[in-house]
Amino acid sequence: MAVKKPKANKSKRITTEGILLKLCHSVTSVLGAATGKSVKHSAMVQKIQKTSLRPDLGCFVLFDGSFSGLVIINFSSKAAIELYRDYMINMGMPAEELANSHTADEVGDVMGELMNQIVGNFTNKVGKELQTVINQNQPKMMAINKSLSMSIDTNMDLAQSRRVSFSTNQNNVFFLELAMDKTEFIELEDFEVEADSCPDDIINQEANKRALAKQAAAHAIAQDSDDLIDSLGI
Repeated sequence: MAVKKPKANKSKRITTEGILLKLCHSVTSVLGAATGKSVKHSAMVQKIQKTSLRPDLGCFVLFDGSFSGLVIINFSSKAAIELYRDYMINMGMPAEELANSHTADEVGDVMGELMNQIVGNFTNKVGKELQTVINQNQPKMMAINKSLSMSIDTNMDLAQSRRVSFSTNQNNVFFLELAMDKTEFIELEDFEVEADSCPDDIINQEANKRALAKQAAAHAIAQDSDDLIDSLGI
C-alpha cells in the first residue's frame, strides 16, 4: 500500500501589501496610545501612480536599507488639530494653552514628533518580523494649501505606491501614502518574533521629557529672578 507523503508547507511570503499593513498598524497603535483615542484605518488599499503632499498638513520621511521607500501622511486641518490637542491633553497640558490653528509651529512640531514615533515603531517591526534592517531620516512637516508631487531621491527598483485612509475618534480623515521598492520576503524557516515595545512606554518617555524640560525652565526663571534680586541688594 502506497503511503502519501505530507505536502510541504508553503513558504510564508510578505509583499508590499503586507509591509503596508505593518505600517498601518504602527500608525493606529502609536496615535491611539498618544491620544488615548481610537484611530482606525480602512480595510481597503488604493494603488496610485505617485505619492504627493496634499493640504492641509503634509509630513514625509524617507527610509532605506534592505529596501528603500517614502512614507507620507497628509492630515486635514481638522484631523491635525484633533490629534495634536488630544495628544497634548493626554500628556497633561491644559486645553486653554494649546494652539487652535494647524499652521501653528507647535502643531507641526508635535505632528512631526508623532510621525517620527510611527516610523520608528514601523522600522522596529520590520527588523523583528522580516529579519532585516531599514533606517529612517528625520521627518519633515509642511503646512500647504495645494498639492505637491514628491519625487523619491533614491535608487528604487520598480517602485510601487499605495494609499490608505484613516479616521480619527471624531471621524476626521487623513491619508497615508507609501512608495517603496517592489520586493518580497520569503520565510525560509520558522523563527520566533520578539515582543514589540509598547507604544505607551514611548509616550510616557516623551511625557517625562516634557515635564523635566518644563521644570528646568521654571527653575531657570526662578534662578534668574533670585540673581536679579541679589544684584539689586534686595
